[in-house]
Amino acid sequence: MKKLSIGHSPDADDAFMFYGLASGRVKVEGYAVDHVLEDIETLNRRARGAELDVTAISAAAYPTVASLYRIMSCGASVGRRYGPVVLARKSLTMPDLKGLRVAVPGEHTTAYLLFRLYMPAPFEPVIMDFEAIMDAIASGSVDAGVVIHEGQLTWPESGLHKIADLGDLWMEDTGLPIPLGLDVIRRGLGDATMNSVARGLKESIVLARTHEDDAVDYAMQFGRGVDRETCRAFVRMYVNEDTVDMGDDGRRALETLFTRAVGAGILDRTPDLDILWV
Repeated sequence: MKKLSIGHSPDADDAFMFYGLASGRVKVEGYAVDHVLEDIETLNRRARGAELDVTAISAAAYPTVASLYRIMSCGASVGRRYGPVVLARKSLTMPDLKGLRVAVPGEHTTAYLLFRLYMPAPFEPVIMDFEAIMDAIASGSVDAGVVIHEGQLTWPESGLHKIADLGDLWMEDTGLPIPLGLDVIRRGLGDATMNSVARGLKESIVLARTHEDDAVDYAMQFGRGVDRETCRAFVRMYVNEDTVDMGDDGRRALETLFTRAVGAGILDRTPDLDILWV
């Protein structure tokens, strides 16, 4: 039996959507699935070398791998009026961050791209592991930070101040959801295999949402110490109807994101959006 390498981050939402495949309740005919768990920046880098057959990537990283991978219409992490949050130790506005040190969770993350789009002045980015960002803000080693994952829910307990929710800014600005992460599939697998794998992933997501308690139990292993209901709330934020099928909203949101990035001088050109619809 051939092996199919699937890369995803060790985060509760990714674990939840891959529960069906990881548990063996969903199978891809003719393949044994090899799950590769890496942080998202490592997955972004590995995708640039086409090292994995299927992988989660940051939406912002897609232009660097578009020639190697197709986007699957399922598996996207999409926020509607919520997303990464910008936090500081004191009450500030985005313009107040001019010239200050701002922690960001990776050079190729969508969170960093969004921050650059909505930050009206130059700042000093400090790239660090996302798990260290809130502590870095609290200690004063950075002036502010862009917080992702469960921190989007738990930050009020930290005593920090919210400057902005980048997903909310995006929705106000564009009227669209924000696709933060994508699942992509290597072109070299061929059409038949790509379609079979994409259908399997979609089935895995639907199964997880149908058997939520079982899938949350599995995802709790990756919840970084949060309680069960926080894990459940986070999973529901990012494994939703848009994850089952990004639809036209998702496609338009990606087009808008890349067009805005070109307009801001962050990207040279917009990538061709090659979406495998299942």
